[in-house]
Amino acid sequence: MAPTVPDTGRPSGLSPLNARRWENFKANRRGYWSLWVFGILFILSLFAEFLANDKPILVSYKGEFYTPIFVDYPEETFGGFLPVTNYRDPFIQDEIGANGWMIWPPIRYSYMSVNNEIPTPAPSAPSWTFTKEELCGRYPQGLNDPNCTPGNYNWLGTDDQARDVAARLIYGFRISVLFGLVLTLASAVIGVTAGAIQGYFGGWVDLIFQRFIEIWSSIPVLYLLLIIAAILPPGFWILLGIMLLFSWVAFVGVVRAEFLRARNFEYVNAARALGVGDWTIMGRHLLPNAMVATLTFLPFILNGSITTLTSLDFLGFGLPPGSPSLGEILAQGKNNLQAPWLGISGFVVLSLMLSLLVFIGEAVRDAFDPRKSFR
Repeated sequence: MAPTVPDTGRPSGLSPLNARRWENFKANRRGYWSLWVFGILFILSLFAEFLANDKPILVSYKGEFYTPIFVDYPEETFGGFLPVTNYRDPFIQDEIGANGWMIWPPIRYSYMSVNNEIPTPAPSAPSWTFTKEELCGRYPQGLNDPNCTPGNYNWLGTDDQARDVAARLIYGFRISVLFGLVLTLASAVIGVTAGAIQGYFGGWVDLIFQRFIEIWSSIPVLYLLLIIAAILPPGFWILLGIMLLFSWVAFVGVVRAEFLRARNFEYVNAARALGVGDWTIMGRHLLPNAMVATLTFLPFILNGSITTLTSLDFLGFGLPPGSPSLGEILAQGKNNLQAPWLGISGFVVLSLMLSLLVFIGEAVRDAFDPRKSFR
């Protein structure tokens, strides 16, 4: 008879310490569910082209299948003569409808799509504030026109350039989170490395690094970002590089303190006596302890990175003009007080995103706190 394995009550594949941390994280119900909600929203935003696009996902035309969402087909493919196909053109829609079918995303607008048929001048109110006669009156057959479908509605209205707000919010959410993640991870790598070198070697290395960080941290970051962003051409990677110059400093203090505390522990001295190299000791024995404080700090740094990007976009020094940006939507809301849906939409998305990240950070902090235990 095979021996039975005792049930420890912890998830498979996790050590007792990590299992306790996971249970502590789950015990914080607000942070646990915030992680699920944020994860679902972020995954959906990664497929923004399938949620909001002015091109169909799949087209069947005369027995052939086309994927306009991935490939730009000339209009000649569908009986036209232009080099670029406008799938919202009534002629193209009638031609494809007579010889096949199209599968559209739920929102038939991309972040740059301009709706020239809105019932009122831009910025136009959300579609649900109009009657169906007002929305479908611009179509040739009125209420009976097959092109007047909910996919053509602007559910959150349009901005001052007649672009769909819902589409821009989806794309803006994605670019904000991706920007924050890349900036946070790059800052963590640089900051953890600098803090580890300071704390482990100490002496003059630590002294010189500390004086440099004190001078570097005294620079007014936001004003310098505004000056540099005004000189250099705007771009995702240029803005990321500028912000990376200053964001890594936030990780140095916690990592340095952990390395200073543990560098003279018995197991570290024993490793040195056995001839283990300094970098091996730092990476194998000291870094795991320092990563506890780093992981606890990550959600709050991510929060700050997104806030800084939104602030720069709000002031007009962020991403290139036309890019989907939460800060730009907030700026439009400020400039168009007669269109409250702009400011309200941007505020709700931004506040929801930042609140979820704060709740996740609190749960991570509880998970790595040795004084807390779950019930």
